[in-house]
Amino acid sequence: MPNKQAAKKALRQNKKHAAANKIRRDAFRETIKKTLKAVSPDEAIQLARAAQQALDKAAKRGIIKKNTAARKISRLMKKVHAMAKA
Repeated sequence: MPNKQAAKKALRQNKKHAAANKIRRDAFRETIKKTLKAVSPDEAIQLARAAQQALDKAAKRGIIKKNTAARKISRLMKKVHAMAKA
């Protein structure tokens, strides 16, 4: 446990920020999973757009790095387009 008042406050803030980051991280992971499980190509494209938006927001807020978001979007779209062709 922290002894100083500033350290106690920092710990409280850390927990709150970690919880918010977890919510946003879980959100984009869930949308990616839903996209990959989509039945129709049209549904997959709509879900991919939602996943892209969630990844961009996560990157904007610093939850994941910009290049990580770009890589995940690229790989997801590659799978969605393959799904649409098949």
